[in-house]
Amino acid sequence: MKLNDIKDNEGARHRRMRVGRGIGSGKGKTGGRGMKGQKSRSGVAIKGFEGGQMPLHMRIPKRGFNNPFGKDYAEVNLGMVQKFIDAKKLDAKKVIDHAALNAAGLARGGKDGVRLLGKGELKTKANFQVAGASKGAVAAVEKAGGKVEIVEVKTPSSKPSTKKASVEKETAKKPAAKKAPAKKAAPKKAAKKED
Repeated sequence: MKLNDIKDNEGARHRRMRVGRGIGSGKGKTGGRGMKGQKSRSGVAIKGFEGGQMPLHMRIPKRGFNNPFGKDYAEVNLGMVQKFIDAKKLDAKKVIDHAALNAAGLARGGKDGVRLLGKGELKTKANFQVAGASKGAVAAVEKAGGKVEIVEVKTPSSKPSTKKASVEKETAKKPAAKKAPAKKAAPKKAAKKED
């Protein structure tokens, strides 16, 4: 068999039906859309609509949630670190951090840093600077003669709005207004008694 002999099975691929090309084609005039009605018009998408009945995607139970405060760590196992050290893609003499792991192709993603996990065996002495590590991973690294340093990864914070900043500047410039001395209340005149 040659590469130019390879082809799909009979009937695996179909030519696209060309609609609206005359009555002889069998799909002329209305182009297979029937007569009138919402679905015969263009720009209509009624996906999931079941005629007013509660749609399937709303009937089925929902599971789980997306944690807005969850951290995005690139998880790296010690076994893979050892494999990359043996392949000389990682230098065990230098500190192994997020940048080194990313350059080696181990830490993918992880905007909040790297989390070290204890799966596999680490035989080489190595020092790690990571955002997080499991107890088993720390114990395995220390057993091999290395150490794990937990570093806080600073994510770029959103800049304060210019309006708020300008208000703060104006309040800083203006001196505190002096309070006017309180006026003494005039003594009430005693009402004259009528004889």
